Amino acid sequence: MLFSATMPPRMDGMVRRYLRDPARIQIARATKTQGEAPLVRQNAYVVPRAHKPAALGRLLDTESPTAALVFCRTREEVDHLTETLNGRGYRAEALHGGMGQEQRDRVMERLRSGRADLLVATDVAARGLDIEQLTHVINYTVPSASDSYVHRIGRVGRAGREGVAITLVEPREHRMLKSIERAIEGRISVEKVPTVADMRAQRMELTRAALRESLLDDDLEHFRVVVETLTDEFDVMEVALAAVKLAHDTWGPAVDDEEIPEVAVKPVREKKQGRRDTSGREERRGRASTGGMVRLFVAAGRSAKIRPQDLVGAIAGESRLTGRDIGAIEIADRFSLVEVPEAAADEVIGALRNSTIKGRKVVIRRDAR
Repeated sequence: MLFSATMPPRMDGMVRRYLRDPARIQIARATKTQGEAPLVRQNAYVVPRAHKPAALGRLLDTESPTAALVFCRTREEVDHLTETLNGRGYRAEALHGGMGQEQRDRVMERLRSGRADLLVATDVAARGLDIEQLTHVINYTVPSASDSYVHRIGRVGRAGREGVAITLVEPREHRMLKSIERAIEGRISVEKVPTVADMRAQRMELTRAALRESLLDDDLEHFRVVVETLTDEFDVMEVALAAVKLAHDTWGPAVDDEEIPEVAVKPVREKKQGRRDTSGREERRGRASTGGMVRLFVAAGRSAKIRPQDLVGAIAGESRLTGRDIGAIEIADRFSLVEVPEAAADEVIGALRNSTIKGRKVVIRRDAR
C-alpha cells in the first residue's frame, strides 16, 4: 500500500513500477456550500528577511496557537530560529534530520504533553507527524513547490477541525506565492503584520480581560486592607491605576518598539498562454551576448531532471534577481551553466548554497572556462 497527500507524476511512476494491478482509492475533494468558510484559514505576510523573527513573534502573540508547527528550509535555520524564539520567551523545540530517534521522541513528548508550544522543523523531519492539538502551521520560508505547501498545511484542519496556515513571504518571493495559489486553486490572503500600536492595544486588552476575570471569579477580600490604607493618602482612582500598571507590566508578552517596514506588493502579471515555454528561453538566449554577465556552473543537470525553469525559479526565489535578469541557460547531463549579471553573481552563489534545487543541495560556483 502506498499513501500520499498528493500524487505527482514521480509518485505515479513508482506505483506503476513496483505495484501489480493496484486498486486506486482517492478521497474526494471536500465540497463546501456557498458562503461556508474554509476549515484552514490561509494568510500570508510580506516581510523583509531581517524582520522575519520579529514578525513571527508578533503573529504568534496575536494568534495565540495551542500548538504550532513552524517550517524552515534547512536544519541550520531550524536551530537558529528555535534559539531565537526561546530567547524571546517562547517554548520552542527543534526537529530536523541531524537528530537521533531518541531526541525526536523526547521533542514530540514535550509537545504532546504541553511543555512546548512550538515545533520548528524541516520538511523531511516533519513527515508523518500527526499532532492532535496542532492549530497553526507557519511557513517561515516559502516552500519551493506547491506540493510541499499542500503537505505542510494539511497537518491542520484534519477530521473536521479548524486550523490556520501562515506564510512569511520575502518581497522577492511574492511570485512564488502566486504560483502556489494557482496550483491549489485557492486564494491566500495577504495581510499586514501587526504594528507596534496594534500590539500595545492587544496587550492592554489582555490586561483588561485578566483583571475583569479576577474581579468576577477571585476572592479579593483579603486585599481590602491594602486598598483602604492607600485611599487614606491617595484617590481611589489613582490606586486602581497603579494596580493596573503593575499587572500590565508583569503579565503578557513584551512589545517590540521597532516598526516592521511595510512592503508594497506589486501585482503579478500573468503570462500569456502558449508563450510560457518558448518566449522566456528565447529572450534569455537573445541576451546571452550582452555585457556585464558572468556564467555560473551548477553541479546538476538532465540526470537530476533539472530544467531551465528550475534554475530560474531557484535564482529568482533566493536572490533579488527576476527571471528577466537571467541570461542564457545550458543544461548538460551532469551540470548546468547559467548567466547572471556580474554584480549579482556572489549574491546568487551565496543564496543557492544555502538552498536546494529540485529538493537537493548543489555545488555552485563561477564557471572557470
